[in-house]
Amino acid sequence: MLELAFLGDAIHTVFVRRNLLKLNNQRLDILNKEASKLCSAKNQSKVLEKLLPALNEEECDIVRRARNSKAKHSAKNASSADYHKATAFEALVGWLYVNKNEKRLNEILELSVFQEE
Repeated sequence: MLELAFLGDAIHTVFVRRNLLKLNNQRLDILNKEASKLCSAKNQSKVLEKLLPALNEEECDIVRRARNSKAKHSAKNASSADYHKATAFEALVGWLYVNKNEKRLNEILELSVFQEE
């Protein structure tokens, strides 16, 4: 599960940065700050909470198993609960990518960047 989270983290980060680059005339430091916010454990945890009701049984199983995985390190700037939820979100992204479910992957990635507060 943690391998899927590792992959999902990279996929999510590239998606976020690619979308931020579409914002014309933004300085790199501003884009980096926004990318850090969107890729944070706190934001990923919020995204997962919003997604949970819309996940199918298989996706819920991936999320549950990843959330309960034992990481060898802890979060630097997030609560333990947010960190575990973020890991579950990243694992879901990684799992969708590995299984070539591009439509669902894009739906979830879009939500992670363009969510309403």
